[in-house]
Amino acid sequence: MFRALFLSIVLIVSLGSVRADDNNFGKISFFIRTSAFMDNGFIPKKYTCDGMNVSPDLFWGEFPPDTKSFVIIMEDPDAPMGVFTHWIVYDIPYTVTALNENIQKTPVVNGYIKQGINDFGRIGYFGPCPPKGMPHRYFIRIYALDIPVLGLPPGAVRQDVLYKMEGHVIAQTHIVGLYGR
Repeated sequence: MFRALFLSIVLIVSLGSVRADDNNFGKISFFIRTSAFMDNGFIPKKYTCDGMNVSPDLFWGEFPPDTKSFVIIMEDPDAPMGVFTHWIVYDIPYTVTALNENIQKTPVVNGYIKQGINDFGRIGYFGPCPPKGMPHRYFIRIYALDIPVLGLPPGAVRQDVLYKMEGHVIAQTHIVGLYGR
């Protein structure tokens, strides 16, 4: 009897959970994409240190309505010395939902978008450049923030950007590219 009562309670609770999930039809599915490569696909040489080393185009959408700005960080978690940062872009206004290919390697783009210093010690994008061996994964993450600017000057490093983002990320997503030599 106790077992039957327990199973009835579990069934009622789980049915309630299913109904609650079913009511989330408006759930946000924030996305980021590029025409340069498919998610989990290989990054063309053009976007690497073996090619022209230009940034890929990016576009995103379906972010939360209370988004005030975006941050983009591209990292290689497979680097021999740990996570290696290839690109930092911040203070992207919520009205901007795309970046063209080959973004200038300047501290400020279009008069208001800021770029940070990557782990090569340079401003802007520096593409995949792994040692010979297995392909590495390159995560391009985009963060939707509830603040319009981070309050950092151009040329900030990853740690400072992450610190200023703390408590302000309302959504995030990513795309992954592969590259090996």
